[in-house]
Amino acid sequence: MSTDQTRDRLAGVLTDPLSAVGLDLEAVDLTPAGKRRLLRVAVDKDGGVTLDDIADATKEVSRLLDESDVMGEQPYTLEVTSPGVDRPLTLPRHWRRNAGRLVKVALRDGRTVTGRVTSSDDTSVALDVEGGGTEQVALADVAKAKVQVEFNRKES
Repeated sequence: MSTDQTRDRLAGVLTDPLSAVGLDLEAVDLTPAGKRRLLRVAVDKDGGVTLDDIADATKEVSRLLDESDVMGEQPYTLEVTSPGVDRPLTLPRHWRRNAGRLVKVALRDGRTVTGRVTSSDDTSVALDVEGGGTEQVALADVAKAKVQVEFNRKES
């Protein structure tokens, strides 16, 4: 079975049970690590995840993997984490969870917009753009978007 097929099967096994405990499966990454494999599972929720959430998710993922044959016989190391700040914003929930943060958006028409997320829904996001004003961006028009790290942000 290919790594992509295994990754898809893992997502299928993990998504609903994690959702039942209030977590969204954000990413599954399976990479070779010598004679073992490294399985990284990223989870998130509105308001962000706590260390207790990560611990609970680790127990749940471990239980689910023990009960299924999706990982096969080859040994693996499990790492459950939250998505990093460099995760691309690809789903409406990513925009909602980053309200108030500065983002850089590359649009399909070649333009780039940088602004602070003021609101979002399932189809668009409102950005308070540099220089003043608000720009409404359809999520379908976004080619790539990432949160910008701000070390010295002044609260307004």
